[in-house]
Amino acid sequence: MPATDLPFSREEYQSRLARTRAVMEQANLDALVISDPSNQAWLTGYDGWSFYVHQAVIVFPDADPVWWGRMMDTYGAYRTVWMEDDRVRGYDDGYVQATDKHPMQDLAMLLVDCGVGSGRIGVEMDNYYFSARAMHTLNASLPQVTWSDATGSVNRLRTVKSPAEIGFMRKAAAISEKIIDGLLDRVGPGVPKNEIVAEIYRDAIRGVDGAWGDYPAIVPMLPSGAEAAAPHLTWNGRPFARGEATFFEISGCYRRYHAPFCRTLFLGTPPADLLHAEGAVAEGLEAGIDAARAGNRACDVARAMFGALKKAGVEKEGRCGYAIGLSYPPDWGERTISFRNSDETVLEPGMTFHFMPGLWRDEWGLEITESILIRESGPAETFCDRPRKLFVKP
Repeated sequence: MPATDLPFSREEYQSRLARTRAVMEQANLDALVISDPSNQAWLTGYDGWSFYVHQAVIVFPDADPVWWGRMMDTYGAYRTVWMEDDRVRGYDDGYVQATDKHPMQDLAMLLVDCGVGSGRIGVEMDNYYFSARAMHTLNASLPQVTWSDATGSVNRLRTVKSPAEIGFMRKAAAISEKIIDGLLDRVGPGVPKNEIVAEIYRDAIRGVDGAWGDYPAIVPMLPSGAEAAAPHLTWNGRPFARGEATFFEISGCYRRYHAPFCRTLFLGTPPADLLHAEGAVAEGLEAGIDAARAGNRACDVARAMFGALKKAGVEKEGRCGYAIGLSYPPDWGERTISFRNSDETVLEPGMTFHFMPGLWRDEWGLEITESILIRESGPAETFCDRPRKLFVKP
């Protein structure tokens, strides 16, 4: 039987499917093979920790999608997707991590059974979950098929969130606030980092009233001092120490929806250059949030941010934000729109971003960030509500 505890209404899933089919028609595709688990969940509701093996959702122009994966995971699909059970198909365990055969051989047979053993089929070629060997095997197994790169085609459809999705992100944001409040209270000189991370996970999974906590797509990151010059270090067992800044990059998660939130804490008396950077980043955030309006472009947000930093004598390049929403490891970004000078995507109401203007210097790192929602009018709304500053404890 189809799942009864779907995150969204069946009407919403049908709307998503119709929009996906419109993209397929534009690209002249006879089928679309989706390997990104975030896109699979968005289209079908499928939710399970099975993306370490090959799985996919196959979208057709005129039939319900098929979820395909490891046989033991079909039982999870029966319980989480909106389709009927006969739209769930599994492959034998002998294919799993084998050297003499590959799961894509089974997928090829399934495509033939579904009447698309030839024609034009889209696949997500640049994806964490789709390998070079997978593409090679599909090519060898279905020589009559023309393969089209459909990377990002469904991701782009996800950028404008429905009211229900925004509601999930608000719950994730409440969990993010709880995590930040807890760590600011607990961190102090001599406290081992791993103990703080244990409490971060406790707060994240316990959630808040009305929202249980899901696992985030990225683990907590909290480097200190000179280590914080590297933006993606996680944690170790060394104690927090006076004279160091630590940034905390975390996200609450509710039903796979995220609201990343970063704050920085200094133990002791901050140096002048760090305090100067704090002021510049705060001004840049204000300028960027004001520029993040429907009808403006993603690059306008970046230019407002970088302009405020430059005015304060702080140089930064690259990107300072990215689209967020539903995601699975290893990334809570949607891998679509970026706040950077070259991205001219027009902002629309319902788009959601992690506005993330981090600064990383030789002796310290500073992250003060906001998850934001593009509104119908006016500047963006921030999902979280905490002081936008460098926190200081003696």
